[in-house]
Amino acid sequence: MTAPDARADKDAESARKTEDAEDADDLDVEEALALVNEASGRTPGRTPGHAPSVHRPRRHGVPWTDARAIAERAGRNGTARNGTGGRAAHRARVTPVSVPLDAALGLTLAAPLMALTDLPSFDTSAMDGWAVSGPGPWTVREEGVLAGHAAHTPLTDGEAARIATGARVPPETTAVLRSEHGRTDAKGRLHAAASRSGGAAQAGHAATVAHGQDIRPRGQECRSGDQLLSAGTLVTPAVLGLAAAAGYDTLSAFPRPRVEVLVLGDELLTAGLPHDGLIRDALGPMLPPWLRALGAEVTAVRRVRDDAHTLYEAITKSDADLVVTTGGTAAGPVDHVHPTLSRIGAELLVDGVEVRPGHPMLLARTKENQHLVGLPGNPLAAVSGLLTLAEPLLRTLAARPAPEPYTMPLRDAVHGHPHDTRLIPVALRGDIALPLHYNGPAMLRGIAAADALAVVPPGGTRPRQEAELLDLPWASGGIGVCFT
Repeated sequence: MTAPDARADKDAESARKTEDAEDADDLDVEEALALVNEASGRTPGRTPGHAPSVHRPRRHGVPWTDARAIAERAGRNGTARNGTGGRAAHRARVTPVSVPLDAALGLTLAAPLMALTDLPSFDTSAMDGWAVSGPGPWTVREEGVLAGHAAHTPLTDGEAARIATGARVPPETTAVLRSEHGRTDAKGRLHAAASRSGGAAQAGHAATVAHGQDIRPRGQECRSGDQLLSAGTLVTPAVLGLAAAAGYDTLSAFPRPRVEVLVLGDELLTAGLPHDGLIRDALGPMLPPWLRALGAEVTAVRRVRDDAHTLYEAITKSDADLVVTTGGTAAGPVDHVHPTLSRIGAELLVDGVEVRPGHPMLLARTKENQHLVGLPGNPLAAVSGLLTLAEPLLRTLAARPAPEPYTMPLRDAVHGHPHDTRLIPVALRGDIALPLHYNGPAMLRGIAAADALAVVPPGGTRPRQEAELLDLPWASGGIGVCFT
């Protein structure tokens, strides 16, 4: 083996070990043992000469797709049911609001957009040139016709007037002659000139211009009372422009869900380098703009120390539509989320999800019109919880249309969890998705370079196997990238 080949093999082995370490970082002891046993062909609990054991590693939570469906139903009008056949609960209807155009971007129309006028509301010139009446040549008026002016004196047969694009054509105008298609003679009379394409009249011959040429007739785009857009349409910049053209100053839309973020933990720093067992808070800066990109209005970001009473006060005093907590969803000595939800009588809709990273995430109904999403404290695990539970809930609360699911082939094989779905950061390269390293639950390096998350089924994927992708707001480039 040559030295370059040896180095290449060594680099590949190092990369494999790094990826394996990142994957193992997201497995508990039982699951790691299951992976080892499956790789070696052994069955857990089986010894030579004995029948196979039926014991399997203990699993918690609901399947990932079920968790997303539960979160979506929780945000809809009507019924949401937990994953274990629990009781049904109802949510009051979201009341539409009247929103000024400059505040409506990213909202969803609550009523059809009906034309309040004809568009255009009068016959207008589609080009700079001359408004003409009858066949040429034409005598040109001294005064021209500009946009924004009231009706002008009717043209007489054989008369023309200079006109600007968008200006109201004078009565009795039969056509508009474009500037590049007209010429004037020594006496100031206007003639239709030969165009470069040879489509206009040839010099020395009588010119005719097609009736209605380069005139936008009244009502060409729509008539008053026509439906322009249906309820449920996402308000994009183009929708704002259409609404303004149609005469709207405000729109009837569903309001942004109000979200309060509670960052839990005594070990979190807000500035400076980590030291003495303290670490920087990554979720406080990351979650608010991400939630805004998902259509929410973030009303507050509060830091809550590891104290059960303080957490209870923070949750019960919140009037947000959704409370998002970070950390404290497991069963450690300072994990107070579950006991606090029990204390306030919340209904757990999702208590753990079969997904890695982020399996301890949860969704609860805390009040009739309020939900809580509990995110794990590890940064990438929190992102997983955000996209699994918060995104479908916020989308339905805001009446946003669901994104169209799509798949792409993954360039490389991806290790799978034996039972759970995995969400892996990927970069999009043409028609293929490149799985990224540094995808452990405590890591953000991978997703910071990612365009999407790949949904990897239990057992993993082969090279070039298709996988569902979840777009990240800044990569999808849609209306969701409104971070402010």
